Amino acid sequence: MNWANDSSSKGFILLGFSDSPWLQMPLLVVLLISYTFTLFGNVSIMVVSILDPKLHTPMYFFLANLSILDLCYTTSTVPHMLANICLNKNTISYGGCVAQLIIFLALGATECLLLAVMSFDRFVAICRPLHYVIIMNRWCCLRMAALSWLTGFSLSVLQSCLTLNMPRCGHREVDHFFCEVPALLKLSCADTKPIEAELFFCSVLILLIPVTLILISYGFIAQAVLKIRSSEGRRKAFGTCGSHMVVVFLFFGTVIYMYLQPPSSTSKDWGKMVSLFYGIITPMLNPLIYSLRNKDMKGAFKRVMSRTFLIKK
Repeated sequence: MNWANDSSSKGFILLGFSDSPWLQMPLLVVLLISYTFTLFGNVSIMVVSILDPKLHTPMYFFLANLSILDLCYTTSTVPHMLANICLNKNTISYGGCVAQLIIFLALGATECLLLAVMSFDRFVAICRPLHYVIIMNRWCCLRMAALSWLTGFSLSVLQSCLTLNMPRCGHREVDHFFCEVPALLKLSCADTKPIEAELFFCSVLILLIPVTLILISYGFIAQAVLKIRSSEGRRKAFGTCGSHMVVVFLFFGTVIYMYLQPPSSTSKDWGKMVSLFYGIITPMLNPLIYSLRNKDMKGAFKRVMSRTFLIKK
C-alpha cells in the first residue's frame, strides 16, 4: 500500500507532547522566543553582509548562505507548530507533511555541506594565504554554494521518497512535533530494515564525510596556527575558526545522534528534544555565536547602524 493512497485525504496526527499537556505552554514560549531571535539574528546577518563592503568576502558570503538556510530551516516547522498549539490542533495535511519532510531534510543536508565548505574556506585563508584570492574566487564560491544546495535537495528527495513509500496500514499518528524520517518510519507496518540501511548509507554520506573533511581541515589549520610566533596572530587565527567549530559541534553532534542509529533504538521523548535542539535552538544560536565572537561582524553592525541613523537624520 502506498502512503499517498491512504493518507492524502486524511493527513497525519502529530502527537508532540500530547501525553504531557502541561508542557504545551512552556513549548509555546520557547518557540516564540527562539523563532523571534532566529528571524532577527539571521536577517540582520544577511542585511549587514550585503550592505557592508568590508564583508564582501568568501567567508561572509557563506555565512549569509548559512543565515538564509537557518531562516528557512526553522520556518519549515515552527509556524505550523505555533499554529497547532495556539489553535489546540495536532494535525497536518499529507501535502504539508511531504513538503515539511522534503524541506527540512534538504536544508539539514545543505547545512552539513555548507559547514564543510566554510571549513575549507578557513583552511585556505590560514594555510594558503598567498593563494586565497585565486582559489576562493567569486566563481568558485558560487559553484560550491550552488553544489551544496543542489546536493542537499537531491538527497532529500531520495530519502523522502524512500520513507513515504513504506506501507503504514492506516497508521496516522506521528509521535513527533513535525514530519521527520525517524518518526515516520515508526508508522510502517512492514520490515523497515532495508529502508533503514539505505537511509543509513545516505546519512553517512551527508554527515560523516563532511564532518571528516572539517576535522581534517582544522587539523591542518591547528598545525599552521601553532607555527605562528606571534601570540596575537595565533589568537586572531583561532578566533576566526572558533565560532565555526562551535556551530559544527552543536549541529553535527545532535544530527548524528538522530540519524546514525536505527529509529527503533531512539527514545521517543529524547528524540523529540534532540530534534527541537538542532531544528530550532541551533539556528537561533548561530547568529549569536558568529556576531558575538566576530569583531568584523560587530564592526559592520555598528557601521550599518550609523549610516542608517545618519540617513534618518
